[in-house]
Amino acid sequence: MNSSMGAIGRRRFCASLLAVPGLAWSQPEPAAFPIFPPLQWQRRRLANGLELLALAQPGASVSVQLWYRVGGRDDPPGRSGFAHLFEHLMFKRTRYLASEQFDRMTEDVGGSNNASTAEDYTAYQSVVPAEHLEPMLWAEAERMSNLQLDQASFESEREVVKEEYRQRVLAEPYGALFDAVPRYGFSQHAYRRGVIGSIADLDAATLADVRAFHASYYRPDNALLIVCGEFDAAQLDRWVDYYFGSIRAPATPVPRQPSAEPRRQLGAVHELSAPQAPLPAAALIWPGPPAASRDAAALQVALGLLALGNSARLDEALVYRDGVASSIGFEAQLHAEAGLLVAHAIAAQGESAAGLAARLRREVHKLAEEPISPPELDKVKTLLLTAALVQRQTPLGLGELLGRACLLQGGPELLGRELQALRAVSVADVQRLWRRDIVQAPHVTLLYGRDGMRQPGRGKRGLA
Repeated sequence: MNSSMGAIGRRRFCASLLAVPGLAWSQPEPAAFPIFPPLQWQRRRLANGLELLALAQPGASVSVQLWYRVGGRDDPPGRSGFAHLFEHLMFKRTRYLASEQFDRMTEDVGGSNNASTAEDYTAYQSVVPAEHLEPMLWAEAERMSNLQLDQASFESEREVVKEEYRQRVLAEPYGALFDAVPRYGFSQHAYRRGVIGSIADLDAATLADVRAFHASYYRPDNALLIVCGEFDAAQLDRWVDYYFGSIRAPATPVPRQPSAEPRRQLGAVHELSAPQAPLPAAALIWPGPPAASRDAAALQVALGLLALGNSARLDEALVYRDGVASSIGFEAQLHAEAGLLVAHAIAAQGESAAGLAARLRREVHKLAEEPISPPELDKVKTLLLTAALVQRQTPLGLGELLGRACLLQGGPELLGRELQALRAVSVADVQRLWRRDIVQAPHVTLLYGRDGMRQPGRGKRGLA
């Protein structure tokens, strides 16, 4: 179900059957699945605007996560990749921390840290033994308030990000295809700019640009502090007040540029030349809902039926039965304000990009009309619910769930309801959604490669 599209990380996812003649299956009751107890989190806001979300989980470790409400959509015009650049810069020198000392504070005590940038947020995540909670809170407050941005750090991390672009987009045979998805999927929204940025925009940036961006977004009133795991609640409140409470929020508001995506009226086909790709590929892009959509649960099930595991429908039909694809996937890229639904496939030997796209579209459309048996539906829902429960077993996983719920879905209250909605999804829900959002909706087709296409430079867009 996942492809190589997704957040950029510092180190590194309607017809009812009853209407089908000859079928009389009944839908299983949602009660066949377990009832999920609500997560017991506590939430409060400091005077400077910092939001604290704490969830105690008995154990030996604790996760400290700081989620900033700044992502690729907030990059200044002509400066794509700034949020991603700061994902790296925040590990550099502060007033009281040496460069990369954050790594030592986590890894040297048996913990870990990571960071990722997406369209709507940048998240910094650490896991350490519970007795090291206080130093981690101090370190996060320190790099929020005392980051030292100098020319040397800026230039070194800019080169790191440029090299990441070369590896992920230019060197990967299909990197340019996945990088092109938001650019063609969105027509106007700021989401159409790639989170990873571009080499030209990064080269054009100055230290003054970087400092202004940091002052605008990396501040307490634009941050969500999440602590999950083993801790004493009263002590945590005292430490958060002590280390974060004295950080002043700027007098100016956090800059927010309004952005909207008009409803797509017509489909389109774009040919992307890719002489480095060993085999042709294709991607189909439909408009998708925002992450807080009431249809999010039915969408998860639909994607699971098509692409969750090697026995899912797309693999079974196009890889194993017809042999026209060597790899296939379907992903929902759901952001705070809008989303995309993206099917992609890499051809098998001898198949053209255009032929592959046509077969992929036919198989995707079949989900709206062909029977979905109760065992098939149960299998997918069980896989999805199991994955959700596994994520709830660790402090890191809990923190990630809370962060996305707050920044993308409207609040942590939705986490319990989300699982119950997933349990209740029916065949009718899936097929209604699929008819409306896929079969009846215009889509963009990306044809990638050389086989069966015009020569580079003659298509609507060339990447070579």
